[in-house]
Amino acid sequence: MNVTSPNTLLSENDPAPVEWVNPSSVVPVLLLCEHAGQGIPESLGDLGLASGAIDTHIGLDIGAEALARAVAERLNCPLVLQRYSRLVIDCNRPPGTPGSIPSVSDGVGIPGNIGLSKADAERRVTEIFAPLNAAIRAGFERAPRRAGFSIHSYVPALLNGRQRPWHAGFLTRCDLTTASLMLDTIAARDPNLVLAVNEPYNICDDSDWFIPQFAEKYEIEHALIEVRHDLLKDRDGVEIWADHLSHAILKILECGR
Repeated sequence: MNVTSPNTLLSENDPAPVEWVNPSSVVPVLLLCEHAGQGIPESLGDLGLASGAIDTHIGLDIGAEALARAVAERLNCPLVLQRYSRLVIDCNRPPGTPGSIPSVSDGVGIPGNIGLSKADAERRVTEIFAPLNAAIRAGFERAPRRAGFSIHSYVPALLNGRQRPWHAGFLTRCDLTTASLMLDTIAARDPNLVLAVNEPYNICDDSDWFIPQFAEKYEIEHALIEVRHDLLKDRDGVEIWADHLSHAILKILECGR
């Protein structure tokens, strides 16, 4: 039975928006995966999406959750996972911006996001975005953290057919030292990889949340990590990249600032 009230988005049948891994860890690294989940609240049905659309890259960052969990396991560090689809509300976008509750994602219309009332949009912020934001803050308050990393994945090619040649990218505005050290450390492990800083995206105030609002303000070592999702399609790929990333993060902690 759906017991959602007219004034709430989530019912008792819906999962909590935040999941913690290693919540009591005092390791000085906080991991985050904003696009881990693909849940849709019962009250929103299927958002009007075609069958299977929620399972594609528009619904979640494919492989990112498994990768984030594997890195957290290796480092025994805390990880915050977000359980709802980025199509319900994108928790790495500032609320109120066009990308926060998208009406179109990579050419696919999202009927359930068209014509939302202000109250409907605010419920998504209050019940999904705000708990994740509070969890991130709690992660920094529970123990001293020197570094924070947000783990994402991206598609190998754009709608226009343009290929993305990078295997992974490390995004930052204010901490090129950390992003470059991460790149160099992984490149030393596998010289055949094509890696880049600030590809395939750039950090911007209107399209990012964790880096501008937390990593930069807390002045910690940081990067938003993007791995091409075809490299995470199976457990072997996840394990390879978890080894790369955990090794690089340990190197960053070893070198310090």
